[in-house]
Amino acid sequence: MAFTIAVAGKGGTGKTTMSGLIIKYLLGRKLTPVLAVDADANSNLNEVLGVRVKDSIGSLREEITKNVGSIPPGMSKDAYLELKIQEVLIEAAGFDLLVMGRPEGPGCYCYVNNILRRYMDILAKNYRYVIMDNEAGMEHLSRRTTYEVDQLLLVSDTSPRGIWAAARIRDLAKDLELKVKETYLIVNRVPDGELNPILRDEIEKLDLKLLGVVPLDEQILEIDLRRGPIFELFDESIAFKTVSELINKLNL
Repeated sequence: MAFTIAVAGKGGTGKTTMSGLIIKYLLGRKLTPVLAVDADANSNLNEVLGVRVKDSIGSLREEITKNVGSIPPGMSKDAYLELKIQEVLIEAAGFDLLVMGRPEGPGCYCYVNNILRRYMDILAKNYRYVIMDNEAGMEHLSRRTTYEVDQLLLVSDTSPRGIWAAARIRDLAKDLELKVKETYLIVNRVPDGELNPILRDEIEKLDLKLLGVVPLDEQILEIDLRRGPIFELFDESIAFKTVSELINKLNL
C-alpha cells in the first residue's frame, strides 16, 4: 500500500508549492514512483510540476454521466471508466499526475463516484507514495472509503486566520471520520524562519502539532513569478532544505 501524504490549508498559504517540494524531495531520493493528485478545485499543481493538463476526473465524470450512450457496445461502464481514467492520468519522469477538477454539478453521480473510489484505491497500489494537494474542504479526500492517509499536513501562513483554518480542517477530518494516522501543522513563508510568539501560543491553544516552520524563500517567489516548475529550485535553497528536514521527521 502506498504511503499517502495529504496537504491542506486555506488558500494562499503555499500548500500547492509545499506539495511540489515534497514531490521534489521524493524524486531526488529516488523514492518513486509517485502519484500526485491535484484535489483542489482551483487546480494548479500541474504548473508547479511543469506538466500540461488536458482533462480531469471532473470532466470525465460529467462526460460519462451525461453521455451514457457513448460507451462502446459490449463494454461495461466500469471497464469504460477505468479506461478513461488511464487516459486522464498524466505520465511524467518519476511521477504521474491525476487532476480531480471541479466539484460535482447537478444530477446523480453516485454510481460513477463509487466506481471512481474503487479504482482510485486500485490505482494507488501501483505507487510507492501518493501526494494529495487538497482544498480546505477536502471534498475529494472525504470520498475515500478504504484508502488511509498516513500524514495530513496542514499548511498555514503567518496569520492567525491561517492557524485557525488549519485547526478547522483538522476538526473537519475528524468529523468526516477520515482514516488519518497523523496530523501536523507546517507554518510556511516565515520571515527569517522565526515564528511570532503570539502564533506559537495560538498553536498551543488549538492543540496543533507543529512539525516545523519553513522560511520565506526568495528563489521560490522568483520561480512563481515566471510560472516555472518547482524542480528549478536549487537543492541548497532554504525552503527545500527545511522541507527536506521536516519530511525526514515523518520516517517515510
